[in-house]
Amino acid sequence: MSSQLISSSPTITEIPTPKLHSRSHTLSQRTQIPLHVYKHPAAILLELSTSIKEVYQILPHIIKSNLYTEHLFQTKLLSLFCNHGCIAEAARVFEPIQDKPEVLYYTLLKGYAKYSSLHEALLFFVRMKVDNVKPVVYNFTYLLKVCGDKGELRRGKEIHGQLIKNGFSSNVFAMTGVVNLYAKCRQIEEAYKMFDRMPERDLVSWNTIISGFAQNGLAKLALGLVVKMQEEGQRPDSVTLVSILPSVADMGLVKIGRSIHGYVLRADFEGLVNVNTALVDMYSKCRYIGIGRLIFDGMKRRTMVSWNSMIDGYVRSGYAEEAMAIFEKMLDEGVEPTDVTIMGAARACADLGDLDRGMFVHKLSDKLKLGTNVSVMNSLISMYSKCKRVDLAVDIFKKLRGKTLVSWNAMILGLAQNGRVNDALNYFYEMHSRNMRPDTFTMVSVIPALAELSVTRQAKWIHGFCIRSCLDDDIFVMTALVDMYAKCGAIHTARKLFDRMNERHVTTWNAMIDGYGTHGLGKAALELFNEMQKGVMKPNDVTFLSVLSACSHAGMVEEGLSYFTSMKRDYGIEPGMDHYGAMVDLLGRAGRLNEAWNFIRKMPIEPGINVYGAMLGACKIHKNVELGEKAANKLFALNPDEGGYHVLLANIYATASMWGEVAKVRTTMKKKGLQKTPGCSVVELRNEVHSFYSGTTNHPQSKKIYAFLEELGNKIKAAGYVPDTSSIHDVEDDVKEQLNSTHSERLAIAFGLLNTSQGTPIHIRKNLRVCGDCHTATKYISLVTGREIIVRDMQRFHHFKNGTCSCGDYW
Repeated sequence: MSSQLISSSPTITEIPTPKLHSRSHTLSQRTQIPLHVYKHPAAILLELSTSIKEVYQILPHIIKSNLYTEHLFQTKLLSLFCNHGCIAEAARVFEPIQDKPEVLYYTLLKGYAKYSSLHEALLFFVRMKVDNVKPVVYNFTYLLKVCGDKGELRRGKEIHGQLIKNGFSSNVFAMTGVVNLYAKCRQIEEAYKMFDRMPERDLVSWNTIISGFAQNGLAKLALGLVVKMQEEGQRPDSVTLVSILPSVADMGLVKIGRSIHGYVLRADFEGLVNVNTALVDMYSKCRYIGIGRLIFDGMKRRTMVSWNSMIDGYVRSGYAEEAMAIFEKMLDEGVEPTDVTIMGAARACADLGDLDRGMFVHKLSDKLKLGTNVSVMNSLISMYSKCKRVDLAVDIFKKLRGKTLVSWNAMILGLAQNGRVNDALNYFYEMHSRNMRPDTFTMVSVIPALAELSVTRQAKWIHGFCIRSCLDDDIFVMTALVDMYAKCGAIHTARKLFDRMNERHVTTWNAMIDGYGTHGLGKAALELFNEMQKGVMKPNDVTFLSVLSACSHAGMVEEGLSYFTSMKRDYGIEPGMDHYGAMVDLLGRAGRLNEAWNFIRKMPIEPGINVYGAMLGACKIHKNVELGEKAANKLFALNPDEGGYHVLLANIYATASMWGEVAKVRTTMKKKGLQKTPGCSVVELRNEVHSFYSGTTNHPQSKKIYAFLEELGNKIKAAGYVPDTSSIHDVEDDVKEQLNSTHSERLAIAFGLLNTSQGTPIHIRKNLRVCGDCHTATKYISLVTGREIIVRDMQRFHHFKNGTCSCGDYW
C-alpha cells in the first residue's frame, strides 16, 4: 500500500491492527548475500561516500553491475538518501523491495520525521501498522520530537497513547521524548508530571526537563531542578549548563553564574564553544560585560552565536561603539553575519545615532537578501528613526510585507520621537482600523505623542481606549497616562490615576513628581518625593532631576541644594549634566548669579550646553550683561549653529540699552546665516489643531483675530496693563507694542476666545518660553475676560486666572 494513496492523515488510534501478511520480517530468513557483493568496488565506494553528489556518481555503476536488486545496496541507498534529506528518492528505493525488513521501515520513518512534514511522517507510521511492522521505541521518539518542534500537541498526545499501548510507558528514552513534547508545547506541568512518574531517569531526562522549565520562563524552578538532580546523583554536563545559564542571566544571578563558571573549569568544559558562548551571554546580560569579553577573547573557536552574543551584550550594556567594533572585527575575519547580527548592529547604530554606519548595515542586509525578514526590517525602522531619518524608516515600513505589531509599534514610536506627532497618531488610527490589536508597547508609544499635543479631549479618548482594550491595569500604560494628563494641564486627574494604581514603578513616581514641578507645585512635588522615600521604592537619577526642577520652578533654592547633596551622599547617585544644569537654573532663577557661575566653574565634568543655556537664561531674567556674555561665548563655541543663543544675548544688550552690541550680534547672525526659531503656538478646536506664528496673517480668521486683539489691548490697558518693549529698538513705540501684541500665543488666545463659549478654559501650547510682556498681558486678559487660560511653554505650565498666574511670576 503506497503512502501517496492516502489522502489525509487519520487519527492514529483509529487505524485497526491488520491481519498478518505472509512475508518475512528478518534478514535471517533471506537468502544469504553472496561474498562478491560485499567486496564489490561499488559497495566499498558507497560505504565511503560522504555527499549525495557522490551517491549519484556511484549509482550508475550499481545499476550497470545489476546490483540494484541486492538487499545490501537497497538498504545502504535508502539510508544514504534519508540521511541527506532526499526522501522522495528514498521512497523510490523502498517501494519495489520485496520482503522489506523492518529496519528499512524504521530508517524511512526517521527520514520522514526529520526532513518531511509531520503529515507525511504520520502517514508512513500508519503504513507501518497496516504492513504489520511492529514499532520500536525510537519510532516514537522521532515522531514526538517533530510534534514538539511544531507545537502539534494533539498529534503528540496520540503518539503518546500509541507509545503506552505498545508497552513503552516505562522506557526512559520514550518518556524523555514525551517530557520534551509537553515542554515544547507549553504544557510544563504535564511535562513535569510525566518526568516525576518515570521509574528511572538518565542525564538526558534531567536535561530535558531543566531545559523545558528554562524555556518556559520558569528560571527559578529550573535552577531548583539542577540542585535536585545533583542530590539524586546525576552530575550536570555541558548540555545542562547551556540550558541553565540563560535562566541565571534572566534573573541576574551573577553569583550563581560565577559558581557555574567555576564548575565549568573544574569539569574541564572550558574548551567547549557552546558552554563558553553561554557564559559570554550570561555575563553580558548580568552587566559584567568585561568578564564576558575576556571569555570571548579566550575562545579558540567561535560560532556565529558567540559573535552575536558579544554584540548583543555590548548593546545591552550601553557600549554601542564596542558592539560595532566587534561587528567590524567579525566582518574582517570573513564571518558572514546572520539576521541576528544585523539586528544587533542596527541597534548599536541607533544608540550611537550613527547614520553612515547604519546605512552600511542596511546595505549589508540587502546583500544578504534579508529584505523580507520582518524582524530585520523592524530593527532598521528603529535605527533610522533614532538617527533622525524617519523618512527612510517610513519608506521601509511602506514597502514591508507581513507587517507585525512590532513593525507598527516601531513606526509609531519613531514618528513620535521625531516630532511628527500627528503622523504617529494617524498610523495608530490606521493600525486600529486594520484590526491590529495594540499592546502595552503601542500605548506607551502613542500616549506620549498625545501628551505632546496637550489636548485634554484626546487624552480622555485614549484613556477610554486603554480601558476598552483591558490595558488600564498595566503599570507602564498607567504611568504613561499619568504623564499625559500632567502634560495636558490636568494635574489633578493625573494624581487621581496615580492614587488608584495598585503597583507603581519608579517611573510612575517620577512622572507625578515631574508633573507637579512643571505646574509650579513645588511643595506638592516634595511631599510626594518624601512619601516615596518612606516606601520601598528607591529614587533614581531621573527622580532627583524632577525634584531639582520642581525646586527651581517654585524658587525653593535651599531645598534644592539639600537634595542635590543628598543624591550622592545618601543614594550613591553621581550627578549628570542634566542635574548640574538644573542646579544652575535653580540658582540663576533666584538671582544668585555669581553663585551659579562659581558652581559651573567647580563642576567635576566639563559643562555642557544645557548648563550654559540655563546660565544665559538667568542672565536674561536678571539683566546681567557681564555673566551673560561669558555664558553666551561658551555656547557659541559649543553650538555655533544655534541662533537662539545670539537672540538671548541681543535681548540682554537691548534691555541694557546697548544698541551697538545688539547690532553686532545681529550682523554676526546675518553673516553666519543664523535664525531664531520662530515662535509657534497651537490651540485645538473641534478636532482640528490651529497653529499660529508671530505676526502672520495666513489663518482664515486673521482679520477677525487682529481686530479682536486691538479691542482686547484697549481693555487690558484700561485695567492697568503697561507694555514692556525694552528689548525692541529702531522702531516707533506704537510699532513696538504692535510687534509684542502679535506674538504667537496672543494670536492663539484670541482665536480661542473668539471660538469658545464663556467659561471654557483656553489651552495653548507654545514651542518657546513665554516672554515677559506676553506673560503680563495674559494675566490681564484672564482678568478682563473672566476666562482661565492654560499655557504650556517649553519649560512649564502657566495657569492664568483672575489676573494671576500659577507661577507667581517666577519662571
